[in-house]
Amino acid sequence: MGELRYEDRMSDSDALMWTIEKDAMLRSTITAVAVLDRAPDHDRLRHLLERGTRLVPRLRQRVRAHPLSIAPPRWEIDPHFDLDYHLRFARAAGTGDLRSVLDMAQPIAMAGFDRARPLWEATLIEGMEDDRAALVMKVHHAITDGVGSIKLALIMFELERDGTAEDMPAAPAAKVMSEVSRWVDAIAHEQRRALGIARRSGATVAGSAVTAATSVVGDPAGTAARVRETVESVAHLVAPATAPLSPVMTGRSLSVRFDSIEVPLAAVKAAAKSAGATLNDAFVAATAGGFALYHQEMGAPADALRMTMPINVRTAGTEDVAGNQFVPARFPIPLDVEDPVERMRVLHELVLRQRGEPSLGFVEPMAGLLRRLPTTLTTGLFGSMLKGVDLVTSNVPGAPLPIYTAGGRVEAMYALGPLTGAAANLTLLSYLDDLHIGVNVDPAAVTEPDRLVRALRTAWDDLLAAGAPARAARRRRSSSPA
Repeated sequence: MGELRYEDRMSDSDALMWTIEKDAMLRSTITAVAVLDRAPDHDRLRHLLERGTRLVPRLRQRVRAHPLSIAPPRWEIDPHFDLDYHLRFARAAGTGDLRSVLDMAQPIAMAGFDRARPLWEATLIEGMEDDRAALVMKVHHAITDGVGSIKLALIMFELERDGTAEDMPAAPAAKVMSEVSRWVDAIAHEQRRALGIARRSGATVAGSAVTAATSVVGDPAGTAARVRETVESVAHLVAPATAPLSPVMTGRSLSVRFDSIEVPLAAVKAAAKSAGATLNDAFVAATAGGFALYHQEMGAPADALRMTMPINVRTAGTEDVAGNQFVPARFPIPLDVEDPVERMRVLHELVLRQRGEPSLGFVEPMAGLLRRLPTTLTTGLFGSMLKGVDLVTSNVPGAPLPIYTAGGRVEAMYALGPLTGAAANLTLLSYLDDLHIGVNVDPAAVTEPDRLVRALRTAWDDLLAAGAPARAARRRRSSSPA
């Protein structure tokens, strides 16, 4: 990735994400907890963040929208930006362990953002056991997706414990537009976008027509099948799912409950390889195994759960554009495959099919249409789609080398993704030799969260143990004389 490009306006999908927060249950707040081996220096931390907000305009920008505007909301520099509002300090409660920090992070995550200010906050929690500290970062999903958040996070992390303070660049200038200027700018934006679409369409329509005509003549049955597949894929994407598949995770609330799981990276990769699967397949398989066990222990076994998984759609032309570059794939995952290795194989094929769904390319155009509907209607439509989701899983690559912030070495980092109407969100973030899994559940849905976390850890143990014999067999074959 090169330098990120920051557009002046939200994309249609980001604007839609922003709009549906009229229903507080559909908020898209990302929370991250970095555990540090010691408390960072306050002045250096302030310097890092102040410098970061000058290098990354989005961290100084607020969202400006007009209820009658024809264009998506604008990102504009906050003329009243105040770092002291965004950076807070606190002392660890309870025993000062990670559980105590997660308990403190929960109400931070539940509080809505002040929409008159930039959409992020940072809280340094000091006084943890063994003189450690934790940095709790809270950011709105409209700013970035998981992949982009890693780029943003680099502004507040360093590669050395005692790094030297870099020069402070000039702060970006704030420009407050008048209402008339906003209307003119919105109309100009839509005109430019319409012209761009027309040019792109004009450049490809002739070739597409020839290709389509040739396809119909040469393979009419295949063409019809592809059209039917695309229509069915789009219909599946937008189909409402008002009721979760889980017989026990049916309640919903505005509350969250955080937890964490840690597993060794090398062992997970090896287990996935034993099944011909990927690390993400192993993650989803262990998650399915844990939820299967949880439902059994709750006395209500389930055959499948409806899962949402973000699929990265960054391309060579968009990989450096700030904002969200993902499509939310929504599909049922089986819970009745008992063998962990076979479960990885089954989920590998299932996820592979989802990545190839034709509807993925229609998400942004559909978002453009839905964004123009009345807010109440749009929110109700998405509420019907999202509140029937049982769980969300997300896999984010993290730093492969040690990182520091203002003198504190990061020991572990957990990402707690938003529920957005689901019962649970599990986000995997790799760091050094481990996978850190942030577990965010709605306590109205997961009424025994400690039981669920134990079940998830058991599923991980079973998956790693099942992968070990296959790895040993391969080693024996490779070491056997020819």
